[in-house]
Amino acid sequence: MNLLVRGASVVDGTGSPARRGDLLVVDGRIAEVGTVETAGARVLDASGLVLAPGFIDLHAHSDLAVLTDPQHLAKTTQGVTTEVVGQDGLSYAPVDDAALDVLREQLAGWNGVPDLDWDWRTVGEYLDRVDAGTAVNVAYLVPQGTVRMVVVGTSDRAATPAELVRMQELVAAGMAEGAFGMSSGLTYTPGMYADTDELVVLCEVVARHGGFYAPHQRSYGRGALEAYAEVVEVARRSGAALHLTHATMNFAVNAGRAPEFLALVDRALAEGIDVTLDTYPYLPGSTTLAAVLPSWASAGGPSETLRRLDDPQARERIRDALEVTGSDGCHGVVAEWDTLQVSGVRHRELDAVVGSTIAGLARERGAEPFDVFADLLRRDRLGTTILQHVGHEENVRAIMRHPRHTGGSDGLLVGAKPHPRAWGTFAHYLGHYVREERVLGLEECVAHLTSRPARRLGLTDRGVLRPGAVADLVLFDPSTVAAGATFEHPRRQAVGIPHVFLGGVPVVADGVRTDAVPGRSLRHGREC
Repeated sequence: MNLLVRGASVVDGTGSPARRGDLLVVDGRIAEVGTVETAGARVLDASGLVLAPGFIDLHAHSDLAVLTDPQHLAKTTQGVTTEVVGQDGLSYAPVDDAALDVLREQLAGWNGVPDLDWDWRTVGEYLDRVDAGTAVNVAYLVPQGTVRMVVVGTSDRAATPAELVRMQELVAAGMAEGAFGMSSGLTYTPGMYADTDELVVLCEVVARHGGFYAPHQRSYGRGALEAYAEVVEVARRSGAALHLTHATMNFAVNAGRAPEFLALVDRALAEGIDVTLDTYPYLPGSTTLAAVLPSWASAGGPSETLRRLDDPQARERIRDALEVTGSDGCHGVVAEWDTLQVSGVRHRELDAVVGSTIAGLARERGAEPFDVFADLLRRDRLGTTILQHVGHEENVRAIMRHPRHTGGSDGLLVGAKPHPRAWGTFAHYLGHYVREERVLGLEECVAHLTSRPARRLGLTDRGVLRPGAVADLVLFDPSTVAAGATFEHPRRQAVGIPHVFLGGVPVVADGVRTDAVPGRSLRHGREC
């Protein structure tokens, strides 16, 4: 059945002023926008609502959720119609059996360990699994850390020439199978063990395939500007487009320093480097508790990390890195135990610690914070997730105003109290930063969340409302739209988003999730 959306305030994603009008969907694509007179279509009265393209989450951690959760309420109910997964250099394709065993353990804090048939090994096979039907469209990035794990292993050493060639082959295969680019996680093992030259060699492959490089860089704290400069240099030398993921300036050392970062971006753009960036509209970050360990302590994979935590000498070295010299896993700064708040645990017998900071648990127990930290990692087998309260509001606002900015949730979906950005990012932009704070205008904000990320992905038929485009649509009430999710109740559904469509198929109707699973993989360089 064709669909006529009648009387909406049409915000088309280009940044142009809103205009009252209709939109006709025929066979999953937009047929007309404006004043439409037609018969034979189901009519949806959109009076008082904004009609926009579906939102594109350029930094998502739904790699397993899109395979296991047909409802996927976190994203469908806030208007997200496309997610980009394979982030931060770590995901589940391409893999061999040994790497997959490690990744299931290492990424338990990001994605859990669901009971599913892990029958894929290549990027193409993973995307084929997505094509069995899911709630949103899915784009994939080849994860550099996973590629390194398959070829080099989890050791902290340089790759040999033969290993570099093999890694290039895996990146090329992933790109040929439909990946849009390559991600890296340069504070996560084993991706952090790659030097700049290794990243350049891999990004040259990405560039040849017309993709982009999306690094989680080596620091967002002390040394953040130097870390941004490194990935700009990778783009400069390789010719790859550059997308700066969760582009923040965090920790006390970077308060008020967003203008310096943005000046670096502007210099790169002036040089002709294709740079974009995404952020989430919140102050705290979110990751695993194990991520703050120094890199040497994570070499060899989870089993070796746990062994070091049991070894008194190694444990003291870790303590020194975290409390005296600064850990590279903690972005070069000394760990501030009162900023590390437990958001989830893998083992249910530890549920009581969720919501507490490491410093708070130490006070309750009369123990040293480091000992609480280390013992929690051991007892939870590295599966603990955290919120890291290190952001600065002036930095968040300055960065989101940049004309190359896009939206990304960076949302983890597991844990008792995950970061509310997973369920609230897009509604929070529209409700808090548009309506309440007026940091962005409505039309510009919609462009940040739709056409700009579509352009980064090279999707010419999504992200805008125009005839011929795929009918990925969201309708929201600009006077009420808001993130229902809070830090206390992080899984509450967004408010004021009654209707969401994928290819003209309703996935949210009158604020209620339908049973439709029309989402499919989007594959770079192919008809999407």
